[in-house]
Amino acid sequence: MTDRMLTLPAVKELLEQFGAAPRRSLGQNFVVDPNTVRRIARLSGVGPGDRVVEIGAGLGSLTLALAETGAEVVAVETDGRLVPLLREVVSAFLTGCDQSAAEPGAAKPNAVQIVHADARRMDWSALLPGSGWQVVANLPYNIATSLVLTVLDEVPAVNRLLVTCQREAAERLAAVPGSGAYGAVSVRVAIHADAELAGAVPASVFYPRPEVESALVRVTRRAPPMEPDLRAEVNRLVTAAFAHRRQMLRRTLRGAVDDADGTLAAAGVDPTDRPERLGLDQWIRLAEVSLEARARG
Repeated sequence: MTDRMLTLPAVKELLEQFGAAPRRSLGQNFVVDPNTVRRIARLSGVGPGDRVVEIGAGLGSLTLALAETGAEVVAVETDGRLVPLLREVVSAFLTGCDQSAAEPGAAKPNAVQIVHADARRMDWSALLPGSGWQVVANLPYNIATSLVLTVLDEVPAVNRLLVTCQREAAERLAAVPGSGAYGAVSVRVAIHADAELAGAVPASVFYPRPEVESALVRVTRRAPPMEPDLRAEVNRLVTAAFAHRRQMLRRTLRGAVDDADGTLAAAGVDPTDRPERLGLDQWIRLAEVSLEARARG
């Protein structure tokens, strides 16, 4: 199969042809290295029969690599200027696939559905019927963390994510207790899933080139899900505690629970500990004690 992945000259030509340019306000940095998008597709593990949603499809660099695996792809793009470009790129790619010579799993004629929508406001349940979906995306830096948390909190149809984001954000998503990157975001991810860094993505593969380094993070949802009331209480306590992460828990939780020292002691947590030292099990136990105390009135 002739390589039809997007390169830097191709991206520049497309943008010039349509009179468009990357928008900083939308965090648009397009991947222009075929090896990188194929590496991301490979690391995601998707293939024939898999259903993938890509957020921020842009000009289709990663879209093509995902379609090439034989997966069914829903490509979501918020920028109306880019949607016609994306449709043209995907159509040319799929039309050019020689199905008679393609290996099993190659892109099918209807492999990609393009959706013009803002992922922060769209109806996920309508877009992703059933279950077993995966998110594979080069996420805009300005929405990456909030989008991952939204998917974990509100979109149970998605059971795995592999996303590119700013390296510091990726480290926070995957951080473990005691590490410098560990914080409220890390706990909120851990409530739902196991997360790990899956590799670096150099700035040189993007156009325009960002000023920061990027990294891949893999998030795998666990089952069964935590009860909503308990999850909400963990989130509430974690948010309060990490608002002043360098202070002791007895101080940071003083306004979040009626008797901070008593609640911490009942949960088996040292009141002089700092929030970054607590793992998920301890946060869960602390939330359980807090809910029990509230129920007693």
